[in-house]
Amino acid sequence: MADSNFIDYVKILCRSGKGGAGSRHFHRAKYVPKGGPDGGDGGRGGHIILRANRNMWTLLSLRYTRHIFATDGQSGGEGRSSGKQGEDKIIDVPVGTAVFDAETGEFICEVTEDGETVHLLRGGKGGLGNWHFATSTNRAPRYAQPGQPAIEKAVVLELKLLGDVGLVGFPNAGKSTLLSSISAAKPKIADYPFTTMEPSLGIVNYRGDKSFVMADIPGIIEGASEGKGLGLRFLRHIERNAVLLFMIPADSDDIRKDYEVLLNELRTFNPELMDKSRILAISKSDMLDDELREAISKELPEGVPVVFISAVTGQGLTELKDLLWREINSEENKIAGPITHRKLNIRHQGEPEDDFIFSQDNDDEYEFDEYSGLESDQDWEDEFWDEESSINS
Repeated sequence: MADSNFIDYVKILCRSGKGGAGSRHFHRAKYVPKGGPDGGDGGRGGHIILRANRNMWTLLSLRYTRHIFATDGQSGGEGRSSGKQGEDKIIDVPVGTAVFDAETGEFICEVTEDGETVHLLRGGKGGLGNWHFATSTNRAPRYAQPGQPAIEKAVVLELKLLGDVGLVGFPNAGKSTLLSSISAAKPKIADYPFTTMEPSLGIVNYRGDKSFVMADIPGIIEGASEGKGLGLRFLRHIERNAVLLFMIPADSDDIRKDYEVLLNELRTFNPELMDKSRILAISKSDMLDDELREAISKELPEGVPVVFISAVTGQGLTELKDLLWREINSEENKIAGPITHRKLNIRHQGEPEDDFIFSQDNDDEYEFDEYSGLESDQDWEDEFWDEESSINS
């Protein structure tokens, strides 16, 4: 994958901007004795914003921009003038990108529609100037709020392709051949395992004016959910598919066993995949005569629709597309809610180049530890006012 332009996993370090400090200035002018406090408010720090862009199909741009820092808010000035707000940093990502905490692996957010935005890290709120704290009993406050601190976090971005049908099978099961036969996609096809090294999408035309998207996922082997082979890297793409099309070649020694192995890998990776519609396609069926087909039919798994196909001769492809279209538009798929993302396995997903993360020392003028544990702007203000009340009393 080092030479490929398709990047579906990247780890970056983000930091929002810190809020500017409030000013402790007092008005000074000729013939204006005791002008009073007029220190302005600090500016808000810049946000880190995630935005979905349908014109992007890979995370390649973030592979070479691994540190994204928003600018800090400026301090307040005299005459109640507020400091300038920090510049927001917008991260454009493909539709279907999920974000995880790089340290704990916990799911943070995702963007699934074009133009959808999520505030990944909020900038620190600017501190209030000293003119806010002038009262009848304290007309010359010589203090102002410091700005809220910046938030720094290392995150993992995972791209999960959006497709109606996901192809699931062992290497050399005929998945790429099928995709090239019923769509305009041109995936790599060869007679050796793991020919497909990255997912491919193809638009399948159905009965004239209809179509659906099919995703070709690299081959899965037994133990893929534990990190073996390429499966763990690409199993995430199956989570986005409405229908799973299992493909097992007709020359398999035990079709039922192969199906159970594939099903178990999906169950181990994410149990919610068991709720998706499943179809079993027996590929390379042009090698079978009526007697062999009848013998195979007796050993097929129960409870799943089965169709015999051959991408080379076109056998069963129309029946397969009818079955896929019916499952895609079934009521069960329409009422199905969003998937619950499994916790990211940092040990398996990590890459050597992810060791770039570093932590910078904060050279701020103020100590912000007393505010770092507060969850919202209102909590932060309440904490300051409670502290101020105790000082005045």
